[in-house]
Amino acid sequence: MTVESSAARKPRRTAAGKAGTTGSKTGSTAGTTGATGTKRTTRTTRSTAGNGTDPELVQLLTPEGKRVKNAEYDSYVAGITPEDLRGLYRDMVLTRRFDAEATALQRQGELGLWASLLGQEAAQIGSGRATREDDYVFPTYREHGVAWCRGVDPTNLLGMFRGVNNGGWDPNGNNFHLYTIVIGSQTLHATGYAMGVAKDGADSAVIAYFGDGASSQGDVAESFTFAAVYNAPVVFFCQNNQWAISEPTERQTRVPLYQRAQGYGFPGVRVDGNDVLACLAVTKWALERARNGEGPTLVEAFTYRMGAHTTSDDPTRYRGDEERLAWEAKDPILRLRRYLEASGHADEAFFAELETESEALGKRVREAVRAMPDPDHFAIFENAYADGHALVDEERAQFAAYQASFADEGGH
Repeated sequence: MTVESSAARKPRRTAAGKAGTTGSKTGSTAGTTGATGTKRTTRTTRSTAGNGTDPELVQLLTPEGKRVKNAEYDSYVAGITPEDLRGLYRDMVLTRRFDAEATALQRQGELGLWASLLGQEAAQIGSGRATREDDYVFPTYREHGVAWCRGVDPTNLLGMFRGVNNGGWDPNGNNFHLYTIVIGSQTLHATGYAMGVAKDGADSAVIAYFGDGASSQGDVAESFTFAAVYNAPVVFFCQNNQWAISEPTERQTRVPLYQRAQGYGFPGVRVDGNDVLACLAVTKWALERARNGEGPTLVEAFTYRMGAHTTSDDPTRYRGDEERLAWEAKDPILRLRRYLEASGHADEAFFAELETESEALGKRVREAVRAMPDPDHFAIFENAYADGHALVDEERAQFAAYQASFADEGGH
């Protein structure tokens, strides 16, 4: 369950003429749910399939921590060991601890902004651990758990949010692209990269992360079109956390998101995004399809954003406590802990040791952020043009005068 640095890609197996098909993974066609124009502080309904039942959901571990069988996906986690399970639990706990520390640092004025992943740990760790080291990942700005799986030091994620750099890691060092703030554009980057992978004959796959809100962007629709037509080896991993900032999912789509894949001619599947085993299995299946030349897949991880969209957001203005409490009962970390305890795969000593490691990580993150050097205020003007530009020179001079205006009489 470890991830090392990227390695050279192997020759890619091709399946000429084997385009993706919708098959059984797409589920039934959903009916419509009309949106109302009235203001609501809570929601009690979700989009359901046209026959009045909930859309098909892949689940291997219930909220109570009970393992359930699934004929289609069990084989993808058949070889998982108790050590692997403890590793998945450790990943989720440490990712949550890092996320909580980053949120606290923002509240203390150490970061300008932070996008929390609270509640989405299983979707990210499960899918992240399904990737191979030669696969390439295109994240949004919330994939802290996936970054952890790819071996990116968590402290490197914080430089951009502190304003000291534009991304603190080499994307090619771990095949993990820099965070993308523009909503949905990374799906185009991923699709183009995947098309290149296919032309190179490589045996690797690409995975693009985006949220339910980004699914309404034109960039995502264009990505689906190109990926389908060119049979690109890409997995579109949508973390449906129910809220695009303050807009609920049903105000963006009249069908479950995974069913959109049908219109483009490739499979879509909805997985329990709070079930790390199911996310691991489904993502492995989708990545395997891509590597075998079977084209793209849309995975909708049905999960929930327990916290704010970012630290500048106040979710209490648009959703009620009862919804959050209902989802807290499905907490991905508690779910796996129940399974580990019931199956005898972890004891109190393991959990106590992990708690100590968690606190040590929090301390390391705090110290690393506060030790980050101030950025060069004039670096923004460099490399805008290869040979310089008169307008940039003028702007640099204006900025220098502005900075100098803050100096006191002693020159400090």
